[in-house]
Amino acid sequence: MNHDRKLNANAGRTGRPRRTMSVQQALEWAFRVEHAQLELPMPPDPERVHGFGFGLEYVLLQRATLGCKVDGGQHKIGGYTHEDAEVIAATVAGLPDSLGGKRMAIRVAELARAGLTPDWMPGAVPRCVPADIKRNRHGDRAVSVVVGTERVLIKGKWRSVEVRACPVTFRPDARQIEAARRAYQEWWHALVWILDGLVGGGMLIEVVLSSGLPKAAPWVPR
Repeated sequence: MNHDRKLNANAGRTGRPRRTMSVQQALEWAFRVEHAQLELPMPPDPERVHGFGFGLEYVLLQRATLGCKVDGGQHKIGGYTHEDAEVIAATVAGLPDSLGGKRMAIRVAELARAGLTPDWMPGAVPRCVPADIKRNRHGDRAVSVVVGTERVLIKGKWRSVEVRACPVTFRPDARQIEAARRAYQEWWHALVWILDGLVGGGMLIEVVLSSGLPKAAPWVPR
C-alpha cells in the first residue's frame, strides 16, 4: 500500500475549495458533522457470499448504479448530506469480514460520531489490589476470609482463633490490557483499508485525503 501517491485525483472538479484531511478526520467529518448514515446492504445472493464481505468493488458498483446515492443522505434531518460523506460511509459499510465486517464498520462509525479513538488503556499496568472492599462510615476496608484456625495461648488459656487472609487480584489484568490493544489495532487496520479504498476508488470530489494515520501501536516506546 503506497499512501505517498497522489491522493484523490478527482478532488476539486466542482470548483469549490478542497479540504485536506487524514482518514480519521474524514471519518469524523462524515459521521459527526455531516451525519452520514451507515447502511449495511444485504448480499444479493447469500449462498454465494460465504462470509467474505462485500468489498470496495460492491460499494462502488452500488454507488454508480444508484446515481451516487448509496448511503442515507435522505435520512439526515434538516438538510443535505455532502456527497463525499456518503462515499466515506459507503466505503466503511464495505469493510470485509477479514477486518471485522459489519461489526467493525459499526464500531468505526460510532467512534467517528463520538470523535473518539479506541481506548488502548494508556499507562495501564496490572496492580495487586484487594478482591473486595467493604465500605462504611469509617471508610474502605479490604474484605478478609477465614482460611484456617490456630490454637494460641492467651492469658494462660489455650484458645482457637481464626486465621484470616485478604484475597487479592490484579486490575487491570494482563488479558484486559492485551484485549484493549488488540481492539485498537483491529480498528487501525480498518482505517488503513478505508484510506486505501477511498484513494483507490477516486470518487471523492472535494475531500483530499492525506497519508496520515494514527499510530499503529502507541503503547510502544519510540
